[in-house]
Amino acid sequence: MFGLARNPNQAYASVGVETDVATASPVKLVIMLYDGAILALASARAAIEQGDIPTRGQKISKAIEIISDGLQSSLDHNAGGELADRLAALYDYMNSRLFYANANANTAAIDEVVALLTELKSAWEGINQP
Repeated sequence: MFGLARNPNQAYASVGVETDVATASPVKLVIMLYDGAILALASARAAIEQGDIPTRGQKISKAIEIISDGLQSSLDHNAGGELADRLAALYDYMNSRLFYANANANTAAIDEVVALLTELKSAWEGINQP
């Protein structure tokens, strides 16, 4: 009647993430997007070091998707004004560096984007303090 999940740990984690997303504040959701992009890039960096081209492409694509479809598309240019415009430009820059990193198996470009994401995440974490 009920099938067992192929990987119960993964199923449990998925439910946990879905619950976190459903109950998170908008600021927490942004922090979660930064975490996801940073995690994907850590995996992409490891894939470059291991010569795993398919995983490198997958993980860099995931980070680009998070930056474009998550972070950049959620910017409110009317309310955010110049700050939103600058963040949009920074996200475009990050994506161009990630395209370069993927095409050239370049860990330095990944490290650069991770540093930028980490700095921005830190700022959002400061906002999230009670």
